[in-house]
Amino acid sequence: MDKFRMIFQFLQSNQESFMNGICGIMALASAQMYSAFDFNCPCLPGYNAAYSAGILLAPPLVLFLLGLVMNNNVSMLAEEWKRPPGRRAKDPAVLRYMFCSMAQRALIAPIVWVAVTLLDGKCFLCAFCTAVPVTALGNGSLAPGLPAPELARLLARVPCPEIYDGDWLLAREVAVRYLRCISQALGWSFVLLTTLLAFVVRSVRPCFTQVAFLKSKYWSHYIDIERKLFDETCTEHAKAFAKVCIQQFFEAMNHDLELGHTHGTLATAPASAAAPTAPDGAEEEREKLRGITDQGTMNRLLTSWHKCKPPLQLGREEPPLMGNGWAGSGPRPLRKEVATYFSKV
Repeated sequence: MDKFRMIFQFLQSNQESFMNGICGIMALASAQMYSAFDFNCPCLPGYNAAYSAGILLAPPLVLFLLGLVMNNNVSMLAEEWKRPPGRRAKDPAVLRYMFCSMAQRALIAPIVWVAVTLLDGKCFLCAFCTAVPVTALGNGSLAPGLPAPELARLLARVPCPEIYDGDWLLAREVAVRYLRCISQALGWSFVLLTTLLAFVVRSVRPCFTQVAFLKSKYWSHYIDIERKLFDETCTEHAKAFAKVCIQQFFEAMNHDLELGHTHGTLATAPASAAAPTAPDGAEEEREKLRGITDQGTMNRLLTSWHKCKPPLQLGREEPPLMGNGWAGSGPRPLRKEVATYFSKV
């Protein structure tokens, strides 16, 4: 159990590196999934394009959503976006920075899937086999004599060598090489464009907006750390609250049992001694409660934390917590300071 706790703490302290590793694993998994995927083109004029579009777009969308779901900052972004402003204004730049950071990592696996699909060429071959220029690559003298539906039906069978019977019009190997050449050119162009875009976003953009970038990065990290510390404080308070409640329950049961046991001897027994004081451990647990000792007060505290978080200004006394928010929202009166000087006679 201690080893798992140490691993969990290490992952929490290195969350960014951990998420980068997860995105890399998902990228490799997407490439492996495509290599293990059995691509079966329907070889029908009305279905080839739809099947290829589904293979090219549906898995990247699923991988993108999985990348967002596996990122712990999704809930933090949603909470920061939907929370009431209260006494702390919401900064759209910070929200954009958080979303862009998550989207950049989540897009790695979909990009790998699209790149591998285009470089392989099967999907492109299935989608555009009916658009092959027969007059330029095949027997152009026979193509005008065929009806358009018959020509489309014949070319739609190009991805399926076992049922293709149009070698007299267009050699299948010629059509396959032509379409795969175009697909690989598009694939390498896609890889080049995404690499250049990633370079611009990660390297060039912060140089022109360095101040805004640093501000957004700092407050994004602050929101993450504040949430973790609040969760840890609530967990510590819940443990102390549960421990004190259990101790009080056992002490009350023990007291009731002692009263029932000595009920018959109360007339002859001497006066009982004073109630025993609470042990040092119970006092320590009560100190951890920070004065929140009932369910209603804790619920008001949690509601106030959600609806009216304290302002980001240290060294300032806050008004007492009342109801669902903070009381005394107006300006606080200035304190009068009196200085007394003593002189030696």
